[in-house]
Amino acid sequence: MVIKDPKIDNPILHLVGETADQLGLECYVVGGWVRDLFLHRESNDIDIVVVGSGITLAEEVNKRLGKGAHLSVFKTYGTAQVKKGDLELEFVGARKESYRHDSRNPVVENGTLQEDQDRRDFTINAMAICLNMNRYGELLDSFDGIGDLERCLIRTPLNPDITFSDDPLRMMRAIRFATQLGFFLDGDTFDAIERNKERIRIITRERIVEELNKIMLSRRPSEGWILLDKTGLLPIIFPELAALKGIEVKEGRGHKDVFLHTLKVLDNVAELQNSDDRSQHSDKMLWLRWAALLHDIGKPKSKAWDPQAGWTFRNHNYIGAKMVPKIFAKMKMPLNEKMEFVRKMVDLHMRPINLIEDTVTDSAVRRLLFEAGDDIDDLMLLCDADITSRNEEKKARFHRNYQLVRQKMVELEERDRIRNFQPPVKGDEIMEILHLEPCSMVGELKAAIKDAILDGVIPNEYEPAKAYLMQLAKGRGLC
Repeated sequence: MVIKDPKIDNPILHLVGETADQLGLECYVVGGWVRDLFLHRESNDIDIVVVGSGITLAEEVNKRLGKGAHLSVFKTYGTAQVKKGDLELEFVGARKESYRHDSRNPVVENGTLQEDQDRRDFTINAMAICLNMNRYGELLDSFDGIGDLERCLIRTPLNPDITFSDDPLRMMRAIRFATQLGFFLDGDTFDAIERNKERIRIITRERIVEELNKIMLSRRPSEGWILLDKTGLLPIIFPELAALKGIEVKEGRGHKDVFLHTLKVLDNVAELQNSDDRSQHSDKMLWLRWAALLHDIGKPKSKAWDPQAGWTFRNHNYIGAKMVPKIFAKMKMPLNEKMEFVRKMVDLHMRPINLIEDTVTDSAVRRLLFEAGDDIDDLMLLCDADITSRNEEKKARFHRNYQLVRQKMVELEERDRIRNFQPPVKGDEIMEILHLEPCSMVGELKAAIKDAILDGVIPNEYEPAKAYLMQLAKGRGLC
């Protein structure tokens, strides 16, 4: 079968094939680029398998591409990369692999194209298209990858137990591809993940999180987390999330399944982001989804039975916020401003809900604006996503009330400039005016001015703040 497609008829791919012919080498474009060609997905990363030396072909292709091309050689792995513009060509020699039980790092030997296809993770990634001129565009599909694309199926080329035992990360990749592409796991593949789930323990946290992040950025990330749960991987890689599962009933009163609620909130965030051009280009897109996944992570520790109120989860936001740094550290996720953003979202996610259930006071809105700062829009999006009631009237009422809170925020921000504000009178000036040395009193006075502004006692302006300082000082006998 010869593939006729404008993407195959690419001058650079023709150049690779012509160069391979002159060097007497067989070469094929393989893997994800071929899969995405049939799925009509854009891909600028092209993997090329050479029956022979991939490095030799890469070096010659780089010479012929000339100005603007850049070559990187990785002799230890027998691979090379050529970059030109947005295009990345990865060259590797065809190889076969064997594994030890205690490692996912294979022993690699030179192999045939068929042996190279045999070692691929899934049938949809095991297709190859020849680039040699006498067979240009010929598809080699030993495992019916085309059929599995049509059936929307993730399936291993060989015995899935061997595939997953050899490289347990492939279990995560199977679930990730199913989530990204909207495909199903083949029955034998699913069962093999269940049987081999304990093997995931030899995979580093960094590699697991890399796959989780790709699941999180898919259109419906809940599908990946549900598969992780059904295959038994979830309690191993993320026991805190698995602890959210289940419903407990007492005296005829139950609570909702927090795990399923969490996944609904996560999908809601993804849907809201996908409909918002600004969110799609935000660095925080991934981390707001992590905040959605973790927003109720403190509920199992806070759950209590109250005979009058029923099941309660008091302070679960505060407990969850304290758990976030520990979860990030354990999973080898970044312990920087990204973690702090997630922690803040988890901590504050109940505040807007409390606002709409009570009277919306200027003071409460000012404090929320001050504490959320530039993250207020992300917080409000998370809170919108957190409305998952099946009662449509209740959902509509909550969304309307959130709009009122947003309107109040705009009005107060325009008038009082509260977001990220600092008290107009600085600590150094307080010490100078009142002839104080550095001490706790300076901080107390500064905090009192801040509270007065947030409570609407004085405007967020220098002269009223200074006058209020003098009033405080007089009352405390400081002047």
